[in-house]
Amino acid sequence: MPETPSKAPAARAAAPSLPLWRLLQGTASVVAAVRSGRSMTALLEAQSPALRPGVQALSFQVMRWLGRAQALRAQLARKAPPPSVDALLCTALALCWDDARAPYSTFTLVDQTVEAARQNRETRAQANFINACLRRFLRERTDLIRATDDDLLAQWNHPLWWIRQLQKDHPDHWQAILMASQSPAPMTLRVNVTRSTVPEYLTQLKAVGVMGHAVGRYGLELSKAVPVHQLPQFEQGVVSVQDAAAQWAAPLLLQGLDTATPLRILDACAAPGGKTGHLLELCPEAQVVALDVDAARCERVTHNLERLQVKAQVIAADAAQPDSWWDGQLFDAILLDAPCTASGIVRRHPDVRWLRRESDVAQLAAIQARLLKTLWPLLKPGGQMVYCTCSIFLAEGHRQIQTFLKHNTDAVFLASPGHLMPQNSPITPTVPDNQAGEHDGFYYARLQKRTSS
Repeated sequence: MPETPSKAPAARAAAPSLPLWRLLQGTASVVAAVRSGRSMTALLEAQSPALRPGVQALSFQVMRWLGRAQALRAQLARKAPPPSVDALLCTALALCWDDARAPYSTFTLVDQTVEAARQNRETRAQANFINACLRRFLRERTDLIRATDDDLLAQWNHPLWWIRQLQKDHPDHWQAILMASQSPAPMTLRVNVTRSTVPEYLTQLKAVGVMGHAVGRYGLELSKAVPVHQLPQFEQGVVSVQDAAAQWAAPLLLQGLDTATPLRILDACAAPGGKTGHLLELCPEAQVVALDVDAARCERVTHNLERLQVKAQVIAADAAQPDSWWDGQLFDAILLDAPCTASGIVRRHPDVRWLRRESDVAQLAAIQARLLKTLWPLLKPGGQMVYCTCSIFLAEGHRQIQTFLKHNTDAVFLASPGHLMPQNSPITPTVPDNQAGEHDGFYYARLQKRTSS
């Protein structure tokens, strides 16, 4: 779900007739659900249309500052209150701890948070407790914030295990990466080059009052996010919403191949279909098999391809079990956008950091290794595979591929971008391998199968 580009004004303008306490209730329910392991995207989609814009704007802000809020709550109440009460209290603290970022005056936020507690039967009995904590926070804010400044969780608003992993993986740049992860990501589009060009589409955008600039060969970045229905010819498939880093996948896979021939291509983990569509835009004659283990997500792939007016064979199946879907014909190219921790896209999905557990890294790395091992035999000699993850952890990128190369002597590592690190200039220092400017964190490896052992 695209994030509202502005912060406080977005929440205020979302639904002027709705009292703030209702938005705070909705936001606290999102916080509680994320803490229980549920994705924020689905939770926001379940909100009523009237509440959704305001709850979305507040929820994104709370997810970004939840570490500081949790540290402050620990100062105010050493023993954690019940989950619903704690979620509402942390929601308020995340929104009002810093005046410069507060979407409303801190006194309004406190008043409306207490009202939100009173209006909910789960929290009503704790309304006075919430009021006391927040009034104390207003009185002692400077001292309380100072008391949490040395807390890594409060400093960086990521789980401690996540911070320590980045310190190990990127000892010279972990701080810059965490800083970049705190800022909202831009809205980036991919132009369908069979239907338009980046300069032409920028002109169309300008004509409707939307400004942007080119990013890479196929993309453009908007100065302000807008609903997709405001994008000229979006429904006709002229543009798609896709991060600049994700736009590397299709060109890398096709690099060096004869795109004038009907290449046989596998997109092994295709949903939601952005990379599948890009492949067919660049190679219209390709015979693409698009897999995803989730049938509902496959429907989304189909809908996206229909909008782009391209066709692929979409199959709901587990890529790691080819006996259930493979027809025995080898592929010229395979794109493996493997399941991962999504540690590189926390700008767009700030709840991911709170959903993941330290053990997830090893579990997902095992799945990635299994997919690589299973799909490699399906590639023709001379064919190419692109392995990618939207992760900045080495276990899901560089180390994964180094292990694969040791065990597969018929694999040749071709020139690849490696890790693309998130960056938000000018407030964040440049980090290594940031070759395209403003984008999510990704890892890419391009492999070729030897024609002879």
